[in-house]
Amino acid sequence: MELQGKTAIITGAASGFGREFAVLCAAEGMNLVLADLDVAGLAATKDLVAATGVGILTVPTNVAKPEQVEALAEQTWERFGGGHLLFNNAGVAAAGPVWSATLEDWKWVLDVNLMGVVHGIRSFVPRMIAQGGPAHVVNTASVAGLVSPPGMSVYCVSKHAVVTLSECLYHDLRLAGTKIGVSVLCPGFVKTGIAESHRNRPAELRATNPMAPVYGEKIRQVIEASTITARDIAEQTIAAVIEDRFYIVTHPESDCGVSARLTGILQRDAPKMPQIA
Repeated sequence: MELQGKTAIITGAASGFGREFAVLCAAEGMNLVLADLDVAGLAATKDLVAATGVGILTVPTNVAKPEQVEALAEQTWERFGGGHLLFNNAGVAAAGPVWSATLEDWKWVLDVNLMGVVHGIRSFVPRMIAQGGPAHVVNTASVAGLVSPPGMSVYCVSKHAVVTLSECLYHDLRLAGTKIGVSVLCPGFVKTGIAESHRNRPAELRATNPMAPVYGEKIRQVIEASTITARDIAEQTIAAVIEDRFYIVTHPESDCGVSARLTGILQRDAPKMPQIA
């Protein structure tokens, strides 16, 4: 898809992948609609791209709230007359074994990681269809949406759901004869702000999970050891949009775990312990 002069909508734009998407889309000459709960981070992202001269709209948004995502779409069309590249990117994480996850863990993570994508699709895709012409949707999942590592059950469930949601969306859009492409982003561990996502967790959903600090620290150490940056992931993602590629698996070493899982399913084996890079 040609990006110059089009409009990109980015949730989770205050940091990590979202901020890098904004930088690269601005470099391509795209107008930007930046959404996030983190108002200070949102302003910092705007400042980072302001010198490019592209149109920028910042909208503080909680993607777990459908009315806020709908308002985001309305403001996008009011300001720019359309939307062409949607990044359903906002995400949070909770850690610990399945039995230790609180109901509040489940609600928080699924409301943001899964329902945030659902809300984005429901509010933006019908408008994209109505406007006609090429458009593209990028849903941020994870390699944890392709394999099932221990200690990440709530997060994995949300990301597996995003992968299959993206696949279904792709088929539905093809069947409808649209020119809207779809990509699902499945990165491994990368240095982003997701390890600190608890800072935006609603107070009413902060129930104690005694295992979360232990497992969270392990995951944080792996993230810090990663040599792949958010910019690297964003560059691969923009290239995939331009080339209209569906699966964006950014860590080639993840292929072994994905292959082992699929082989195990076909051979009716018990699941193998996966490794996530």
